[in-house]
Amino acid sequence: MYVLTIRDGLHTRHVGPYATPQQAAQDVDRVLARQGERVHWQIHALEPPATLRLEPFNASQGQMAAA
Repeated sequence: MYVLTIRDGLHTRHVGPYATPQQAAQDVDRVLARQGERVHWQIHALEPPATLRLEPFNASQGQMAAA
């Protein structure tokens, strides 16, 4: 799955999900037509939760790290 991220100044929008990056790229023109002139966009791949590995919480450092 893929998501299209649109940044316009401090405002960020996420559009999708899309099955392929090609589908997201085809939708860019439609989404950008309603945005300002200084818009930045990016296509991101979404990772299924099963592929993420989390390390145990380290109470002494007060943080959890993703591997």
